[in-house]
Amino acid sequence: MSIKYWLDLYAVLIRSSIRSRMQYKLNFMLGTVLAAVIQIAEFLMIAIVLNKFGAVKGWSLYEVGYLFAVMTLSKTLYRTFASDVHHLENYLTTGELDQLLTRPVPILMALMSQNIRLMPGELLQGGAILYWSMHGLMSSGQIHWIALPYTVFVIFTGAIILFSIGLATATVGFWITRINELQTLTEDAAQTAVRYPLILYPSWLRSILLVVIPVGFVNYVPSLFILRGEYGSWLVYGIAPLAGLFLYLGLKFWKFGLTRYQSTGS
Repeated sequence: MSIKYWLDLYAVLIRSSIRSRMQYKLNFMLGTVLAAVIQIAEFLMIAIVLNKFGAVKGWSLYEVGYLFAVMTLSKTLYRTFASDVHHLENYLTTGELDQLLTRPVPILMALMSQNIRLMPGELLQGGAILYWSMHGLMSSGQIHWIALPYTVFVIFTGAIILFSIGLATATVGFWITRINELQTLTEDAAQTAVRYPLILYPSWLRSILLVVIPVGFVNYVPSLFILRGEYGSWLVYGIAPLAGLFLYLGLKFWKFGLTRYQSTGS
């Protein structure tokens, strides 16, 4: 079957999932407001610290806001369209994965179309901080309009990188089942760390965030060129094949992990 067939099928599954979640509109609206408040509170804590000291290791509040916003928006895209990849442990412990295996669609597509999360709170908050940061940087003449398409590009490639990391982490569950603690390390803690410039960390930790858990390529690495003009535009364009490589490896690992899955009914 063609790629278009599977994409059309995925779109149908997504619409069905969204309609199901929108049956509880009050819960959706309250969740949206709460998510936005939490995200804004997190950034305000960073802003208060940087406002007091002016800059950290040469990185201004606007630049840190840019890193924060790009990570937030990339994570929002990933969690919107592949939320239950992050919650694979629930499927493994309850046996619900067996039900997905009986569907006439690829298991990963079935998993990704479950419980689609609309995240307008995170989207609006990340977009607002990105606008504020880029407006400030443009007003000072540090960046120009070309930074906008570059930024959109890295947000999408960043979402692919985060999905690849999340998929690889989830796949480990086929062996150990319980992966919440591992996800806290590879996703939550790592993504929080790169909301700040990696130059703040010791070299061993920078190596982990660029090689072992490559979240640094979501925002920090491309920002070196977009915000500071360092190294050259290849730093941004090179993220695309890198994201493609991470995705390929993540999918291969997932396919291998499925062969090791033992059904709860076996």
